[in-house]
Amino acid sequence: MNSLPTIHFYDLHPSFANIKEEVLSGLSAQPKAIPPKFFYDEYGSQLFDQITELEEYYPTRTEIAILKEHGDEMVDLLGNDALLIELGSGSSKKIRVLLDALKPAAYMPIDISKAHLLKSAQTLFNDYPHLDIHATCADYSDHFHLPYNPENVPKAAFFPGSSIGNFEPNQAQALLTRVAEFLGSNSTLLIGVDMKKCSQRLNSAYNDAKGVTAAFNLNLLTRINQELEANFEISHFKHHAFYNEKLGRIEMHLMSCIPHEVQIDGQIFSFEKNESIHTESSYKYAIDEFQTLAQTAGFEPIRVWTDKEKLFSVHCLQVR
Repeated sequence: MNSLPTIHFYDLHPSFANIKEEVLSGLSAQPKAIPPKFFYDEYGSQLFDQITELEEYYPTRTEIAILKEHGDEMVDLLGNDALLIELGSGSSKKIRVLLDALKPAAYMPIDISKAHLLKSAQTLFNDYPHLDIHATCADYSDHFHLPYNPENVPKAAFFPGSSIGNFEPNQAQALLTRVAEFLGSNSTLLIGVDMKKCSQRLNSAYNDAKGVTAAFNLNLLTRINQELEANFEISHFKHHAFYNEKLGRIEMHLMSCIPHEVQIDGQIFSFEKNESIHTESSYKYAIDEFQTLAQTAGFEPIRVWTDKEKLFSVHCLQVR
């Protein structure tokens, strides 16, 4: 550990080749799909921050309210003097609720958006100058090593925002298994999980009246145009999101309004009218469903907190 707290930065961001390969592979599949992690370029991250403030979008404010109400209990379970790792840190808003009471040995925010991560880390360090920050730009959905992993320092993790819901259940299990492995036995994970509820509430949350979620979804095509020199005509697509009750998940799609073709890296991709690119799933879990999933990944449920309306849950899990 450094004697003086500072910001350290580790760049493990996926390479251009990785991004191109995943996009081309996804558009070649049937049905077409692009991983939601590619939403988060700098502008996409800014749009998502706007989404979290929308009246219809309940998850962020509900999770923060749970953290504020039960933060003391959570801090006791996480423990002081640990390396505190946050997966998908974004603007690092929620971690502040814990940092106000927690004294970690160091804080490691992990996020795929480099510009957003650097800005958030600097803002956080300005407000918590005693905090040693190890900002890591990485795709945590894939295999990666902790770039800072001091010996004899326990680890704890915070995984907010119900981001675990963006993974297919088997992928979520694999991710949680990797998290358990790098945390180590008896370590603690605090994780936010969106709960099942009426379809009207869910559909409203992903189809806001201001159209911010639509802009967020469509920005994915703008990013691909800019970074992969594609020729998507944005006006040829529209945002489409709905709750798939059978699968227990919100689905977000970019739906083609007309038959047309798109070229990327010399490859031609044809779209029929109403054909879509599946850009995100957001699985919703009952408490027992998620706890069963966590147990298959090597965790034991310790505590769970919810709001009065049972919209959202925060789970404390311990690595077996």
